Amino acid sequence: MAVVIKNELNEVLLQEGFPFSPEDLTPPGAIVEEKKEQQLDFGAYNIQECKFDGIHLIICTAEIYENLTVASDDIMPHVSMLFMEQGDVRARVEGLRDKFRFSSLEHNIMYSPHREETAELRKQKGIQVLGMNFSPERFIALADSNGQVLGKMANAVANNKGVILADKMNPHITPRMKVVLGEIRRCQFKGGLKKLFLQSKVMELLALQCDQVENDFGHARPTRHNITARELEQLQHARYLLLRDLQEPPSLAELSRLSGLNEFKLKSGFKNVFDNTVFGYFNDHRLHMAREMILAGGKSLADIADEAGYSSPQHFSGAFKKKYGMAPSKL
Repeated sequence: MAVVIKNELNEVLLQEGFPFSPEDLTPPGAIVEEKKEQQLDFGAYNIQECKFDGIHLIICTAEIYENLTVASDDIMPHVSMLFMEQGDVRARVEGLRDKFRFSSLEHNIMYSPHREETAELRKQKGIQVLGMNFSPERFIALADSNGQVLGKMANAVANNKGVILADKMNPHITPRMKVVLGEIRRCQFKGGLKKLFLQSKVMELLALQCDQVENDFGHARPTRHNITARELEQLQHARYLLLRDLQEPPSLAELSRLSGLNEFKLKSGFKNVFDNTVFGYFNDHRLHMAREMILAGGKSLADIADEAGYSSPQHFSGAFKKKYGMAPSKL
């Protein structure tokens, strides 16, 4: 799998074989783990990788110092589950829609029989992505007799046709998905127990994704149909801008101007698509994030309050107790 990274002037900054490739998704028996951390002039990344039983799990954090284009070719066909916990990426995958966007707190599942992918990365900090790749054979086996949504996807994979779980827009990462993603990141098991634990969590995420599409996206409110594809993309961009800096979020007027939506469409669109007000969504996000940091350990409550954008630990504690029914120190 070859990777070429270029800047906005189309200059090649890096060209090499990527060490974490989905080409070998079926190591026999035991779990195989690798880690890679690199600091480059144009960005930095940290990747943790696990392979087991036809599944390739990738946990990535990154920073991008300038706008980049990343092109990959000679990719072995695989089914990808992607959870964009934080960040903003535009991608083009051969055989699927021409261009789609992943922003903070979005997920999807996709398959392409083609061997080329391209991603556009803006200058940004704090990218957090958790992805899972399945060999086609493994995905088809998992999908067998496990519901209409998985069955439809498996049929496309079996016939070597491109398919996306949710084609119109990326679903939102739910609070329960967020908890499972945190459990995967914090996994302390080793060897066979780690493999067993990760298998169970990957299956849980797959079930949550399909259930969400069947019960939410499958029964969308009629007013959603009044939102155009362009407005959906603008709303997704508005959500990314809203969550980009928790310490200094944009005002409603600024968010309207930056996203290209007037304030009425911004507010009504958020309520319709994300089932929350603009700043209700913002507050829920930072409280969910803070809860995950508390559960992960290693940081003081004062540091967590600051990172989540609260003016004081007391303000954070009050908001947390109102949301979860207990003080953060009791979690």
